[in-house]
Amino acid sequence: MEQIHRDLTRNTLGVLLILGMIAASFWILRPFLPAIVWATMIVVSTWPLLLRLQDRLWGRRALAAAVMSLALVLIFVVPLLLAAVAIVGNAGRFVAWVQSLASSPLPPPPEWLARLPVLGSPAARLWAREAANGFEGLSAKVAPYAGAATSWFIAQIGGLGIAFVQFLLTAVFAAIMYVGGERAVKGILRFAHRLAGERGEISVRLAGRAIRGVSMGVVVTAIAQAGLGGVGLAVCGVPFAVILTAVMFMLCIAQLGPGLVLAPAVIWMYWGGNTVWGSVLLAWSLVVGIMDNFLRPVLIRRSADLPLLLVFIGVIGGLIAFGLIGIFVGPVVLAVTYTLSQAWVAEEHRSVG
Repeated sequence: MEQIHRDLTRNTLGVLLILGMIAASFWILRPFLPAIVWATMIVVSTWPLLLRLQDRLWGRRALAAAVMSLALVLIFVVPLLLAAVAIVGNAGRFVAWVQSLASSPLPPPPEWLARLPVLGSPAARLWAREAANGFEGLSAKVAPYAGAATSWFIAQIGGLGIAFVQFLLTAVFAAIMYVGGERAVKGILRFAHRLAGERGEISVRLAGRAIRGVSMGVVVTAIAQAGLGGVGLAVCGVPFAVILTAVMFMLCIAQLGPGLVLAPAVIWMYWGGNTVWGSVLLAWSLVVGIMDNFLRPVLIRRSADLPLLLVFIGVIGGLIAFGLIGIFVGPVVLAVTYTLSQAWVAEEHRSVG
């Protein structure tokens, strides 16, 4: 009995020591965890591209990893710097543009608006009422939200420096993972097999496919929508097209769509009397707004055979729960849980049959 008691105490202390070391390790790595997670998602998503690039570069992994890391810097860091410069350089122009709206009367609604089915007549009446009240009445309604919006915008500007450092760390960690990716995958697979046997390995491989599917379906679709929307804004002469394109990209990543930017831009074009360009931007906005309905499913199906509803819920829920990185974490967790549940039910069905 004394031997059993001594073994229980030793095992308990050993487990507590291991848990303490794991907690301390996470505490030390906490400042780097966002960059590590981002780098992991990027490397998993772009691994086939790395292998193709390596074949073209005479099989040299280090050279291919350097090119991929440089591409990440150009894709993430340089646009962030350009956005910061654009925001700071156009701050005075933006303030003057907002102030000029107070003296710009709202034109009457276009005739075609009332002829639209269902929503046309109410929208025309609302437009006419606001035009009669003038900008002062509209500004009085918007004023309670102006302070909060200004504070949020200032906070985002202050966070650009932190985001810049995180992107640099992401590029560094991605370069390390590119070089030693195979060893890392073997270690993860061995750990998963030790933890849950064959089912653990299946979960790891499923997680990789889910990450790649979400990257292709969500990120590529967001890039396409934001890029085409930005082209439309620039061609139609909407100011701050670069900044609005960046905002559209974030909204598309969050599954809110580009309409929150394009719709006000269309209204602004009609407000300024640019009926022709406003109509062009309206038609272009409709095309850009609905393209995700067929582009996203095609891209997701190419990498992972997952229900689209599961991916959508995972993206939205992950974004709310974990922030921007949750657009990858949410679908991966749901995909692994969904597949393991299906495997467990199928195994039980076979045993009963």
